[in-house]
Amino acid sequence: MTSTNYQFKKATIADHAYIWKILKDAIERRKTDGSAQWQDGYPNPTVLENDINEGYGFVLLENNNIVGYCALILNHEPAYEAIEGKWLSDQDFVVIHRVAIAQDQLGKGLAKKIMTEIENYALQQNIFSIKADTNFDNFPMLHLFEKLGYSYCGEVYFRGSARKAFEKVLK
Repeated sequence: MTSTNYQFKKATIADHAYIWKILKDAIERRKTDGSAQWQDGYPNPTVLENDINEGYGFVLLENNNIVGYCALILNHEPAYEAIEGKWLSDQDFVVIHRVAIAQDQLGKGLAKKIMTEIENYALQQNIFSIKADTNFDNFPMLHLFEKLGYSYCGEVYFRGSARKAFEKVLK
């Protein structure tokens, strides 16, 4: 029996090409699913490069292979200041953006795994709130938020489109 060794760490510029492939595949999946999310040229290689250079990009490794990606930003998302609704808390928070799992790794529960790693990361930073948003038609992510105990808080706007905003306060 082989054991799986997961690691969650900051992405490096050397990871860029493989992460971009993961994101491109995720963009195509959103399109195939009929979702409008990520169909407007975002995210793109420049966004990813900025994530990495700013220290926002994180990878999930399985036995040293990149199987997932996300961007984590501490206490900063201007769109979240104008929420139509109300956040659960006003404390420090981690913002989650651009969650994507490698095409050949789907169905293994890795989206849940990456979300668990994000919670662990927040706790390591002594941050007890995680905020995120997704399109109204990104049903896999909406289901994941519900399954993991995130609360719907209202709507935020990105590039002119309303998105559902969620928060989870960690105990």
